[in-house]
Amino acid sequence: MKKNTRLNLTFSLILFLLASCAPKTVTADPATLINQAVIATLAAMPTTAPASPPTPYPSPTPFSLAGLYCEYQFCIGHPTGMAFYDHHASLDQLNPSNYNNGFLIAYQLPDLLINFIWLQSPDTADPKFLLDTMLDDQLDTMTGSMDIKLVRGMNVIYTPIATSVSPILPFGGVGAWTCGDRVFAWKAYTPLAETASPLFEEALSRFTCGQN
Repeated sequence: MKKNTRLNLTFSLILFLLASCAPKTVTADPATLINQAVIATLAAMPTTAPASPPTPYPSPTPFSLAGLYCEYQFCIGHPTGMAFYDHHASLDQLNPSNYNNGFLIAYQLPDLLINFIWLQSPDTADPKFLLDTMLDDQLDTMTGSMDIKLVRGMNVIYTPIATSVSPILPFGGVGAWTCGDRVFAWKAYTPLAETASPLFEEALSRFTCGQN
């Protein structure tokens, strides 16, 4: 019996030591998750044939925002030919986006990459904190003044950006707004500086969340 007792104590000690050495779960910063998702999405994009010799940029071709994404009790316009996918679900199918918070990504090679996030934040009138979350301090730089306005009862802010996230998508824009008890944020990376703002305006014009 004494021998069995010593064996049991030894085994328990080993289990305790193994448990104490196990890595601890760390909650990642949302901005870091967004940056990682963007880089992973760009890396996963199929490559195109080698480009021809440089030529002057053509005038921007307007995107058709006939597409409409509706889920999680909101709708938002997006260009046809591309669709949002749930980044949370791609990381863990058991924990997709929901009403309280979410993260969507859509892209259209080689012209456009859109991120869209939301967060339940009752009584929050200023959406700037979520716009700041969308901006990557190391990759994104605001290139203009922040536009602040009221759209259908929603507090909306927007700013154009330049970015080093990809040589084919060096420009873009970031916007955020409040609707009901949630704050929403939208970011697009584009090849031309003048493309993002019209995209944001049209996407927002088709946005509804049951409160507006």
